[in-house]
Amino acid sequence: MTYNLAPANAPWFEHLTDSVRALGEAAREWQLADRAAVVAEGHLRLQSRVLHEGKATHQPGPDTVPLYRRTRTHVPHTEAFFELQRIYWDHRCLTRTRYRQAAMLYASGAAWAVARVQAGEQPPRVAFDLDHYERPEPVPHPYQVEGLDGYVHAAKVERAHERLVSMDVAFEHAEEIAGRADHDVSERDAGEMFDAADHARGLQDAAYTYGHLVEQALGYVLLGPKDAHRKELAEQLAAQEKAAPAEEGQG
Repeated sequence: MTYNLAPANAPWFEHLTDSVRALGEAAREWQLADRAAVVAEGHLRLQSRVLHEGKATHQPGPDTVPLYRRTRTHVPHTEAFFELQRIYWDHRCLTRTRYRQAAMLYASGAAWAVARVQAGEQPPRVAFDLDHYERPEPVPHPYQVEGLDGYVHAAKVERAHERLVSMDVAFEHAEEIAGRADHDVSERDAGEMFDAADHARGLQDAAYTYGHLVEQALGYVLLGPKDAHRKELAEQLAAQEKAAPAEEGQG
């Protein structure tokens, strides 16, 4: 599917809409990749597979370096299975992390766009600050959206926001405990970590859902600027039409 972007000379709100939509599409791509990674990992569940225990011998040849000059016995199927299990696990961890990050940028970027429009600004695209703590990464904005009085889905947006914030706080708490040294984590702390991680399960989906709802709310808050733009164009056209007869008379 190909999206038709607003032309370069389109009004700012068309470009802002494209910017938020691009964040959503990026999150959607990582969502699909994450789900595919879960499916791939599921195919390697040990309890559903029968591993062939046949063995093979790897023996050194005349050009083998001294470090490896000894005969080794391998179990090809078992080794392949566990190597693939590690690869799929690492892949799923990567896609889950990137999906969460992309969904957070989508949710917070859409909320930022709404807030900027409500403040009377005219940003042509969503802007993020960079975090240089480890490597340059965009930092999510606050997720809160206010001033949606009169919007038919305002309550739904608020509920989704509360759920997202609750899960995000739990995720950060679990990450903070997990990052401590082993001797600093008590049995009680470990219990809190697992409870928090369980509450945060599905954080990436909650962020994506909230982002989609706020993107729709952006369309609502842009109604005013779009109407003002139409009126401005109409006034310009009327002024041009009024000036045309005078110019003809002078000619």
